[in-house]
Amino acid sequence: MNRYELTYIIDPNLEETARKELIEKVSALIAANGGEVEKVDETWGKRRLAYAINYRTEGWYVLVTMQAPAELVAEVERNLRINDSILRYMTVKLLVKQSKVKPRAIKPVAEEAAAPAEEAAPAAEAPVEPAEAE
Repeated sequence: MNRYELTYIIDPNLEETARKELIEKVSALIAANGGEVEKVDETWGKRRLAYAINYRTEGWYVLVTMQAPAELVAEVERNLRINDSILRYMTVKLLVKQSKVKPRAIKPVAEEAAAPAEEAAPAAEAPVEPAEAE
């Protein structure tokens, strides 16, 4: 199963109970079709849209992080497209970053800093002769 982030915008004119039911309905749809909802984040809340969508200038943002098979994404998006209370939606597949490059060995900093200091020390110890006044 792959990890996905689903972000959708709900009509702000929807009452709070209806909005909560809609969020529960989307989560139940994911769970019923073999997916697993990891997190539902409503902290974005009501925000101003960048441009008007269906003559609405604000929307209620919801972010869902889930693990699901690839076929489930198409089914969830189909249900979101049908629902009139959903203004926009976007599903993004989260990639797991895997590095196959071995890290380079780090040179000790103490050896590099000590070498220039030793070379500069004899030059600083050389006596300076005063210039003779004629």
